Amino acid sequence: MDAVEWLGMRRAPKAAWDACERGDWLLWIAARLGVKREIVVFAACQCARLALKYTKDPRVLNCIETTEAWTRGKASIEDVRRDRAAADAAAADAAYAAADAAYAADAAAYAAYAAAAVGKEAQRACAALVRQHIPWKLVKARLDAG
Repeated sequence: MDAVEWLGMRRAPKAAWDACERGDWLLWIAARLGVKREIVVFAACQCARLALKYTKDPRVLNCIETTEAWTRGKASIEDVRRDRAAADAAAADAAYAAADAAYAADAAAYAAYAAAAVGKEAQRACAALVRQHIPWKLVKARLDAG
């Protein structure tokens, strides 16, 4: 089920906002309604911080911190793009290393199962972070604005 279908099944917007266990869907809803971009991006950064425990690469944290600085007007979009490219390279490096390890250990199936289990927990944690940084009153104000 996707976000649009899930949202369409809900009658009360606040109840939907409070019940949603998918942070990515809440970010999408907030962005779609026109919640200030810097607020949505900051909330997304807080969700991205959940992944830091899976990497020791400083490029990932640097990207998050630069993006957070952009939300406060302390970094340019060019700074964000530069650090995102570096974080993308870190992710590619990690993916190659993980693939090599999976082939060596023949553990691809287990890795997929573990990622799915962690994914639901991470989605719930992300949803809580989004609600913390984008409170219902901001969403309601955008709904009321039409």
